[in-house]
Amino acid sequence: MTLSRAVIRMLTVTSCITVFTFLSACQQQAPAAPDTRAADEAALKQWDDAWAKAASVKDVDKTVSYYSDDAMVQPPNSPLLTSKADIRKAWAEMLGAPGFSGGWKATKVEEAKSGELAYVTGTWEFKWNDANGKPTGDKGKFVEIVKKQADGSWKCANDIWNSDLPLPAPAPTK
Repeated sequence: MTLSRAVIRMLTVTSCITVFTFLSACQQQAPAAPDTRAADEAALKQWDDAWAKAASVKDVDKTVSYYSDDAMVQPPNSPLLTSKADIRKAWAEMLGAPGFSGGWKATKVEEAKSGELAYVTGTWEFKWNDANGKPTGDKGKFVEIVKKQADGSWKCANDIWNSDLPLPAPAPTK
């Protein structure tokens, strides 16, 4: 009895697929990477505390160093800042304001499962003297989107904060 070429080809292909499937199933799977999110989140909270401390002691260069090179900063009542020079200028003006004090405190940190991105949320409060030298201030909440860098450090890629205070009443019309 002779087998046709088509049948031989089909048996050969089926045998190859069976052997490949068997060999694939026998390979050991790489162990899953350990979930380090809890440790990373604790480290990010310390990172954010150090950043807030740099601002509270009015260290402009250190404060700005926490941003990635492509960072977007969105302060209240201000246009979007996308260059390090503009970000530095905004922080220099804020930290250099007469009577400036204050800072922020992270209340929640959550890291993506991938370990490459995280967000930090919290509250802030700043005080300064107005144009007449009278103490004033503002407080609110913030969100920071942070990215893990190639060296394992974290940098803020997007920073937004806004006020909890109501807008001032409009001036009466005459």
